[in-house]
Amino acid sequence: MEVFYYAVFGALAAVVAGLELGKGGKDRVATTSAFNAFKNNYVLVYSLMMCTCASLSSFLRSTTSSSSLLFINVLPCGAAGDWLQGPYVYYLYQQYGFDKGDIGRLFIAGFGSSMLFGTIVGSLADKQGRKRACITYCITYILSCMTKHSSQYKILMLGRVLGGIATSLLFSAFESWLVAEHNKCRWIRWLTPDMAKRRGFDPQWLSITFSKAIFLGNGLIAIVSGLFANLLAENLGFGPVAPFDAAACFLAIGMAIIMSSWSENYGDPSESKDLMAQFKVAAKAIASDEKIALLGAIQSLFEGSMYTFVFLWTPALSPNEEDIPHGFIFATFMLSSMLGSSIASRLLARKLKVEGYMQIVFSISAVTLVMPVVTNFLVPPSSAKGGSISFGGCLQLLGFCTFEACVGIFWPSIMKMRSQYIPEEARSTIMNFFRIPLNLFVCVVLYNVNAFPITVMFGMCSIFLLMAAILQRRLMVVSDLHKSSTKAQEMVDEDEPLNP
Repeated sequence: MEVFYYAVFGALAAVVAGLELGKGGKDRVATTSAFNAFKNNYVLVYSLMMCTCASLSSFLRSTTSSSSLLFINVLPCGAAGDWLQGPYVYYLYQQYGFDKGDIGRLFIAGFGSSMLFGTIVGSLADKQGRKRACITYCITYILSCMTKHSSQYKILMLGRVLGGIATSLLFSAFESWLVAEHNKCRWIRWLTPDMAKRRGFDPQWLSITFSKAIFLGNGLIAIVSGLFANLLAENLGFGPVAPFDAAACFLAIGMAIIMSSWSENYGDPSESKDLMAQFKVAAKAIASDEKIALLGAIQSLFEGSMYTFVFLWTPALSPNEEDIPHGFIFATFMLSSMLGSSIASRLLARKLKVEGYMQIVFSISAVTLVMPVVTNFLVPPSSAKGGSISFGGCLQLLGFCTFEACVGIFWPSIMKMRSQYIPEEARSTIMNFFRIPLNLFVCVVLYNVNAFPITVMFGMCSIFLLMAAILQRRLMVVSDLHKSSTKAQEMVDEDEPLNP
């Protein structure tokens, strides 16, 4: 069966290379040197942030017992500060002598912190400045990494709380800064010494930055940094704390770039609005604009399914403790995500309607996550313990790779829709509001993950994804109606005679 793993990985690598090298004129967008410099700066910083996550992965997948793999897989599901830290966190907690219950409470504390404290801190980015919030993320996460040197439970709990706050900042402040900076009016110098003010970069170019950041930060960097973590922790013998120290160094480099090259931007910096007033503005925007509410529901449904998948893919592929290469499978998933982001860049470059093709993506995702339910009925499970992956497991792995490709399409696409629908003055606040039901859902699932059979959990995820597809259809209809009414109103305004 090892040949099967290599075959899947090789096929995915060939497809990704073919897509990237075979891009034609329709798949490339002509931009300016100024935009390319801006894009490369952001992608570099984003990749450094992901380095802090991705450098903490595959070593533990090959050295931790199967009973621990539930928590190992808790966090690697997106661009979050705790994305790939989970494996080394669990291993460290084991080394410090904590049992599974204690470790579970630490993980839940991280998500709970993101839901409570992270929502408040992340929302301050609109008022206090997005650049400042990004710097706060770096500092907060460096402190979280430093707590891993302590074996005291209270210190480790503090580290999880700091990590949860940092996750909220990473999920909102960086994207909010990018969108505002991309659209910011700029002063340009003409042939004369006079200065002229123009609008920011072409809105279409924003999707280029999104796609490139996901392709590199969530894909290639995850694979390369996982190898680097193995080198530090295992080959060089520095131990499982070393990847956290390396992560802190990457964060410090990224923070230096942010401080030296990023300008500040705000949502609504007015002194008249306190935090509660800001929350009210965000809540009113969600309640009064169906498009924003639909977008938040779609995001929560998909990401909730994604988190649940992360919890369950290991027991799904090895129900009888089959010997599977967790690190290699994880790298295959990251390659699948790169494939998805490469497809998304082509779709966005050709100016296809995001609201249209995402209906197909959600539907395919729903089919892939129902695979464990189908194979459980069609392929009789073996009762023998150990051995290599079963035929049903092979089918599920192919389905899971397809799901990860859908995840790769989802990230730049949802970022594109958020940039279109969420108002600038409360962007970070609304984005953190979207994460409240998601973090609550993750806490509930993590607490009760052993209470339901795997097939029931995957069936629930499939239903969630179908609901996301239906809501995506509704969002497209509402968006088209809004555009039609706006265009009609503009035509009426143009036809009205001027008052004498």
